Amino acid sequence: MHRVQLHYTLSRDAGDARIRNPLPELLQAVAGQGSISGAARSLDLSYRHVWGALKRWEEQLGGALITWNKGQPARLSEFGSKLLWAERQAQARLAPQIAALHADLERAFAVAFDDRAHVLTLYASHDDALAALRAHAAAQADAGALHLDIRFCGSVDAIRALNEGRCTLAGFHTLEQPAADSLSARIYRPLLQPGLHKIIGFAQRTQGLIVAPGNPLALRSLADVARSGARFVNRPLGTGTRVLLDELLAQAGLDAQAIAGYAQSEPSHTAIAQAVAAGAADVGLGIEVAARAHGLDFVALVHERYHLACLKSSLEQDATRALRSLLQTPRWQAQMAALPGYQPWHCGAVLAMKQVLPWWRFAHGKRRAAPGKESA
Repeated sequence: MHRVQLHYTLSRDAGDARIRNPLPELLQAVAGQGSISGAARSLDLSYRHVWGALKRWEEQLGGALITWNKGQPARLSEFGSKLLWAERQAQARLAPQIAALHADLERAFAVAFDDRAHVLTLYASHDDALAALRAHAAAQADAGALHLDIRFCGSVDAIRALNEGRCTLAGFHTLEQPAADSLSARIYRPLLQPGLHKIIGFAQRTQGLIVAPGNPLALRSLADVARSGARFVNRPLGTGTRVLLDELLAQAGLDAQAIAGYAQSEPSHTAIAQAVAAGAADVGLGIEVAARAHGLDFVALVHERYHLACLKSSLEQDATRALRSLLQTPRWQAQMAALPGYQPWHCGAVLAMKQVLPWWRFAHGKRRAAPGKESA
């Protein structure tokens, strides 16, 4: 039984929320470069260092990691390939928990280093732009910086956390114009109350089919997925993407049982992409940026809006105001627009709930808000 030891780095630029391990990084480099010398160059290490490290790990783990024949490129052994796959899949599946641990540590040190720091707790549906926003906010050098304590979970759980007082903001997503009788309306309407909740604009993003490079099964729609018997990987119950899938299936007149693998789920868009990249699944529904990050193809199906919900009473809190100001900066919006499949959408603006989520019907005689003021 091999044991795992964790450590973390404290610095001004400690990288992303992943738990790093030099062995998988080395194995990935060898697989990509086809030689130990090429791997050493790509990692800016010496050949001797890489060779010695591989030999030490082979001795410790009890198996060969690299195989090669004379005149042939180096490649991972079966054991090395399984080890790399297992580590990448574990990282993808544990990404939300790793991010939460990362946030807990950063929150503690944020307060220790700067007693004027604004700490904002956000429960949210998994989203790469939010992860980028957290890093962007942490990189600002101004005194009293904003530190985002983001906990990724399902959209439904995020709004429930907001209503239970466990967070200040909740991130969830819907189609651009969700119908009043849609599944989204039936799920989210009981959780959000006009006058009590407010919506802050964040992003428009694209969801679609994440498929292998070249789209070998020629999947262009959910009907193609059902017809071909492609192995599908889903998101768990309570996630916004699961809600979206069920809505799209209903629109296409397809039964969930027609999708092979509908009951199989992964906890994040990253994990979906990793499952497809590893050959454990043929297709999944997810965001474009996750597909591109894994070198996969992407078939766009819908545009959706990602919203940030808060209680009306928290709009003028210092941390919320700091977030809204940051969201409205050209620098942040340009960074978001550079993410595949993302565009800023009324970023940082307080929006009329009845326009963004047109599920409620108000009496015609209800007093309109004064010019420049946001209505329910």
